Amino acid sequence: MKKSYLLALFALCQFWSFGQTGFNAIKDEAKVKAQFAEVPTKVKTIQSDFVQEKNLSALTEKLISKGVFYFEKDNKVRLEYNTPFNYLMVMNNGKMLIKENGKTTKMDLRSNKVFEQVNRIMTDCVSGNALNNPSFSTKVLENTNLYKLEMTPIVKGLKDYFAMINIFIDKKDFTATRLELNEKTGDKTTIIFSNKSLNKTMETGLFKVY
Repeated sequence: MKKSYLLALFALCQFWSFGQTGFNAIKDEAKVKAQFAEVPTKVKTIQSDFVQEKNLSALTEKLISKGVFYFEKDNKVRLEYNTPFNYLMVMNNGKMLIKENGKTTKMDLRSNKVFEQVNRIMTDCVSGNALNNPSFSTKVLENTNLYKLEMTPIVKGLKDYFAMINIFIDKKDFTATRLELNEKTGDKTTIIFSNKSLNKTMETGLFKVY
């Protein structure tokens, strides 16, 4: 169950259409960092559909699930899985609520260092600070349409779960388009978002955790 929570947390970094061939090293890293830093002034809310594909080393078939993702500044996230099962996760400023199989679980992310680190990565992705996270050694590549962040964990906890995390960023609006989670076990989870809507007014209570 802990691994499921960690994987779902990473889904918060919003991910849309992608194309990932022909990546090369960026020419001006300072310029790219400055562009990432502008994201919080432009993106207040996000709503998007997503598809998650999980490749397990012990299985030949992919496990595919779908749902809707919501984000509201600051640090408010709602992740709804609706196919093939119903699963809800809501995070709001360090608190998390999970509903699964009729059971509700609440927790303080700050009480678990691994969850806290993952929560930071999630907020970094939507706040333009992914390049400044000291928990990772990050390499930035680019092609015509996308930036690719190759993030290698360098702190205990994250290193125990993940070998590398790849984030693909759309150059047009600097929102993430695709997330790849490569686990130490050889399993891989890919999350792709579509039908993105930015700065839409969110319903009251959508991010309620207590």
